[in-house]
Amino acid sequence: TKPLFAIAPGIGVVLTARLLDRIGKGVRGAPRDALVADIAPPEIRGAAFGLRQSLDTVGAFLGPLLAVGLMLLWADDFRAVFWVAVIPGLLAVALLLFGVHEPDRHVGEKRINPIRPENLRRLSGVYWWVVGVGAVFTLARFSEAFLVLRAQQSGIAVALVPLVMVVMNVVYSASAYPFGKLSDRMSHKVLLALGLVVLIAADLILALDDHWITVLAGVALWGVHMGMTQGLLATMVADAAPADLRGTAFGFFNLVSGIAMLIASAVAGLLWDQLGASFTFYAGAVFSGIALLGLLKRF
Repeated sequence: TKPLFAIAPGIGVVLTARLLDRIGKGVRGAPRDALVADIAPPEIRGAAFGLRQSLDTVGAFLGPLLAVGLMLLWADDFRAVFWVAVIPGLLAVALLLFGVHEPDRHVGEKRINPIRPENLRRLSGVYWWVVGVGAVFTLARFSEAFLVLRAQQSGIAVALVPLVMVVMNVVYSASAYPFGKLSDRMSHKVLLALGLVVLIAADLILALDDHWITVLAGVALWGVHMGMTQGLLATMVADAAPADLRGTAFGFFNLVSGIAMLIASAVAGLLWDQLGASFTFYAGAVFSGIALLGLLKRF
């Protein structure tokens, strides 16, 4: 889709390219995580998913920074920047083709549609509990776009507002691998609960004041929460799903989490428009607290 962005004559092609780009993300997410689960030894699976999450997030802040630098260097020639974006995409495909080796599969094995009642019944109650926890976490953590909106209210120069997401992703990337390693040695439920505590703290700080220092502190805590929980939830899905249904398991998990994010962001947007930014973050803290109480009851 990157060449489509570069040659787009109008909004219609841009919208089409963006939709196709998001479809691509949906297609690759589940098999990527299933592949990590297949390759990583179980005793270091948390570290593996933490590393995957960390490197993914490095791209999330290096990409925009590179784009900003090239826009400044090339006098806002965004079409040239999109052509440059084709290069890492091609490198990723080459790496998959020549550098990643899947575990051997039985060639003669009959392949069947995994989304069948008998197969779905093999996804245990533990797996569906993890899916529910992931949905609750997503409902408590609406879109990061609201962090950018909060930054706009803080007096930060408009040109520097996108750097708020860079701060969040830097913290996220730096914390994901250490917390992934930690998850291999401690209770997953305890680490999830601590992640919710950090999210509550982030919401309260962001609700408290719109000074730029306060906003950056809240954004940094938001990134810590992401680093604590996102790789951990992927590890829990991998642990709970049968090996031959991991792709399906990650697909359902991503589907439910995506629906939860849509609902959470719509509600947050409504609260923001009707009651203001502070109330939106206070509501997020309250919902996170309810989720924390529900999680503690499972201990």
